[in-house]
Amino acid sequence: MNEVKKNFSKWMYWFILAVAIILVYKFLDNFTAIGNAVNNFCDIIAPFLLGTLIAYLLYIPEIKIEKKLEKIRVFKKHARGIGVFITYIIAILIIILLINVILPVVTDSVIELVSNFQGYWNEAINRVNALPEDSFLKSEKVTEVIKSVGESISNIDLKQYINPEKITQYVKGAFGVASGIFDVFVTIVVSVYVLLERNLILDFLGKVLAAIFDAKTCNKIAKYLEKSNKIFGKFISSQLIDAVIVGILVTIAMSIIGVKYAVLLGFIIGLFNIIPYFGAIVAVALSVLITIITGGLSQAIIMAVVVIILQQIDANIINPKIVGNSLKISPLLIIFAVTVGGAYFGFLGMFLAVPVAAVLKIVINDYVEFKLKEKYNV
Repeated sequence: MNEVKKNFSKWMYWFILAVAIILVYKFLDNFTAIGNAVNNFCDIIAPFLLGTLIAYLLYIPEIKIEKKLEKIRVFKKHARGIGVFITYIIAILIIILLINVILPVVTDSVIELVSNFQGYWNEAINRVNALPEDSFLKSEKVTEVIKSVGESISNIDLKQYINPEKITQYVKGAFGVASGIFDVFVTIVVSVYVLLERNLILDFLGKVLAAIFDAKTCNKIAKYLEKSNKIFGKFISSQLIDAVIVGILVTIAMSIIGVKYAVLLGFIIGLFNIIPYFGAIVAVALSVLITIITGGLSQAIIMAVVVIILQQIDANIINPKIVGNSLKISPLLIIFAVTVGGAYFGFLGMFLAVPVAAVLKIVINDYVEFKLKEKYNV
């Protein structure tokens, strides 16, 4: 009997191994079809994911409006519904303002800059040639760099990449996740219902966790989710607000100085300012280069000094007031996180790298402390 069981187990082992090999082979043989199926599924659920993301971004202003309405007796019963409605009206008005006021100015500035770039470059070269022979900018190495940059620029047809038609394509590509009318409608409806029924959704997820894990594990997961929500919500909202403030201040300062394309450069610096450390450096360097070409070295130096002063004010006064102490991580970890996030996930990865690093730090610190207590009975 034992011999029969042993042989049966042996044959079952080889049978299961053969089935596994066949399944792996069929999976690899139909990898393209499976990949297409996964892509189609992602396209289908994209509006739901985007709607959830929009609801998450609008949650902070909505909850503040809702709490204000709850204090008013007339609106208390329907505070959430009215709060969601007011939040979306404000969001729509901001989008309309961006599309009709700011975006056309930025787009026109980009097109004008690209169209006249060669002329600006030639004028900049003439300024360099007019400098005294002992000037630093007329040294052999600097001259070679300027020449190589000029040759590179002349070989690139910037109008091919930046023109009204291309900019329209870029904007469509940016919103390509929900490009169809139906997808846009589904995205908006999903975001509204997520905001309205967030308590029911969270209760359901809590029951699912309770059904899968024990009470201790559920409490840990809930604790980390709560901390993650606070970190992400605070970081995203504060960085966006800070970017708008910096962009407006820089635009006003550049307009006073008389820098050409002040709105465009203010928009660039504000946009890049949402990326810690690297964003400010890249934006200032790009703005200085454009100002040198369009307004000369002296104006670029003045602009750089003013922008650096404004960024120091932002870093030491404005940003800490907005962000607070929600992200207690070292600058070295921030630089590492932004580098890794940018390498794998591009601009979005650089933006979200800091809150992700903050959450991972909390989890790792708790794990290390737990293992130390377990090992040394502290």
